[in-house]
This record gives sequence, structure tokens and C-alpha cells, in this order.
Amino acid sequence: MKTKFIPLAILLLISSSLFSQSLTFGIKAGANMGKISGQSFKDEYNLGYHAGAFLTIGGKKWAIQPEVLFNQVNTDTATSFNQITGFSNVSKIQLHYLSIPILINYNISNILALQFGPQFGILMDQNKSLTQNGKDAFKSGDFSLAAGLQLKLLKFRVYGRFVGGTTDVNNISSNDTWKVSMIQLGVGLAL
Repeated sequence: MKTKFIPLAILLLISSSLFSQSLTFGIKAGANMGKISGQSFKDEYNLGYHAGAFLTIGGKKWAIQPEVLFNQVNTDTATSFNQITGFSNVSKIQLHYLSIPILINYNISNILALQFGPQFGILMDQNKSLTQNGKDAFKSGDFSLAAGLQLKLLKFRVYGRFVGGTTDVNNISSNDTWKVSMIQLGVGLAL
């Protein structure tokens, strides 16, 4: 019974600190080291990019930071990809997501914040070779959890975070579970 009150207590703590709120809008961009886990893919991170905007609403200790990001995820397939999926001659896959992280910032100091929260992803585009037979290999949505650190220096932001997918994005077979994960490093500018 007491565990039901923990999320409510956290929500009240955050919302009470937001009454003395400030509002910051900015832009950000950086590198993604992304991969798709599963038997069908090589277990390695590949370079991609992300770019977008952020809004920070909060007080001295707590803040909420919703973002809108365009994410590119690149990955290489394993030899079992053709056997599991039935797609031939596919060795590299590139996915483009519109990602919406809703992060909670806990300001450890005036310049350093711990960030954590959910991220919702909408698949915008995938390799054309995967859709030639009329089937989409990847589901249109993804849910992830994000955590990282952000350094605030005047109007500049430098951040690093890990985004771990919780949704199976495999849309063609139940033989293999595919989850997207990323390590993001980037810079932002408050406007």
C-alpha cells in the first residue's frame, strides 16, 4: 500500500519545486552510437546523429526537459538476418526516428544535472529495400528509457546519455526480439 504513495510523493516534490520555475528554450545536436539488439544484427554500435530542440521548465533543484529530436540509427545485419526475415541482400540498415524524450533534471549543482525519463520514438523512415515487398520490417513506434548527465556552462549545454529501448520493434517475425539502444553525446545552446 505504501509503494503506491512513492510515485505520488515524487510527483508532488517535483511539482512544488516547479512553482518557482524558469523557462529556457534551446537547440541541440550531436552524435548517436546506436544499435539494434537481436540475433539478426551485429552486436556493435554504429555512428549516427541527432538534432532538435529542448525546453527546460524548472527551479533550482528539479526541472522537466521535454525535447523533440530527429535521430538516425545505423546498424549492420548478421548472417542470420536473411534466414529470420526472408529479406535478401540487406547488410546495412538505417532508421530515422522522431524522438520525444521527457526528461526530469535533478540539478546536482549549478552546472551539473542528472537526467532521466521516458523517450517515445516514431519511425519516420527505414531502408527502402526492407519495404519493397510491401511489408514494414520495423514497428512504427518505440518506447525507451533515458538516463545521463548534462553540464550547463552559461548558455551552452554539453550532455551524454544512454537510451535503452524497451519495445520489441520487430514487425515481421516472432523468432527474434529487436530493441534499439543509443549512446548520445551532444551540445546545446539556450536561446
